[in-house]
Amino acid sequence: MVVKLVKISAMKSNFPCRRSAQKNLFEASCSRVAVGVAASILALSFFIPDAVAQRGGEKPGDVRAVEPRTITARGALLENERSLVALFENAAPSVAYITTENLVRQGFFGEQVGVSQGAGSGFVWDSAGHVVTNFHVVRGAQKVLVQLDSGKKAIGAEVIGTAPEYDLAVVKLREVPANLKPLPLGSSRDLKIGQMVIAIGNPFGLSRTMTTGIVSALDRHLPTTEYAEIAGAIQTDAAINPGNSGGPLIDSAGRLIGVNTAIRSSSGSSAGVGFSIPVDLVNRIVPQLIARGRAASPGIGIVAINPFIVSQNGIRGVVIDSIAPRTPAAESGLVGYNRRTQSLGDVIVGVNGRTVETLSTFVAELDRVGIDNTAELSIERDGKSRKVRVKVIDMQRPR
Repeated sequence: MVVKLVKISAMKSNFPCRRSAQKNLFEASCSRVAVGVAASILALSFFIPDAVAQRGGEKPGDVRAVEPRTITARGALLENERSLVALFENAAPSVAYITTENLVRQGFFGEQVGVSQGAGSGFVWDSAGHVVTNFHVVRGAQKVLVQLDSGKKAIGAEVIGTAPEYDLAVVKLREVPANLKPLPLGSSRDLKIGQMVIAIGNPFGLSRTMTTGIVSALDRHLPTTEYAEIAGAIQTDAAINPGNSGGPLIDSAGRLIGVNTAIRSSSGSSAGVGFSIPVDLVNRIVPQLIARGRAASPGIGIVAINPFIVSQNGIRGVVIDSIAPRTPAAESGLVGYNRRTQSLGDVIVGVNGRTVETLSTFVAELDRVGIDNTAELSIERDGKSRKVRVKVIDMQRPR
């Protein structure tokens, strides 16, 4: 069995073909049903008089009155049910149904242009009309529509900031409703395994769907791009399916604690293993996307050797290839690969006591440390180990 990590934006739409196929099936079914019903009526006409005669002498044509059953009254909802109902009613207006359109070129020379549609979820970040979702929901979108309340028209939106390495994006509504309601913000730092969580989103295009579960595990590493991953991801067994991408994970107090982004599944549908980006990370990245359109890129000023080559040679850790001048790595005395002697330099095997085996894990740990903070690196070279303290900087900031 092949188990894979699946990003959970909805599949591309092909509704016109489906409607046509359903219509033909419906018409064919109707013709067969009509013949069957006519035959059944003809057959029953021979037996009805005898059957009626056996029911207490009722005459043909007599009709008995049959009343609907009496509804059994129920008591009040259970306390847990009342809490879930109230939570949904408070949170659902802040959950967005996001649809996108991309232009796709087809044909041998790309001379034909088609439209590819996608869908996902999101949530209201603030009263200014900013809506947060996953980067993979809006990636490459030429058109973005956001529907906030079921039955109301969708609002056009513009992508104003993306962070592929965190799988986060922010879109801005072109028309901001007067009653826009941001989700209350929680914290992922104090989450406990076993506490109840709620996911609200639009799985398979079914808007405003709520599922419940628990925090199954914490501090998972979630790959986002080739050499990047999110540290501290939340694992949950709340049902998360294609179309839930970008939707909120909420605690029992109705606060945002994560952004649903991926599932581990062999079928592409929920198997009880879903992952959410922790809200503490979201709360750090989203303001940057709103202000600058991009997120800071934590680093120390090294260029690492390709992880594939490192893995092939049986080395665990980040092998330094070269070091940029006037960076914390240069100032701390780190040494890169020596091409003249073809000897390894420093290999980073840990950050602040946490083991680092790959480049993506190293990047995630630097992100955990944070820009302008100091990290303690565990270094190995020539069979010897040492500790080096290095400041983490934004590599995109001019130096």
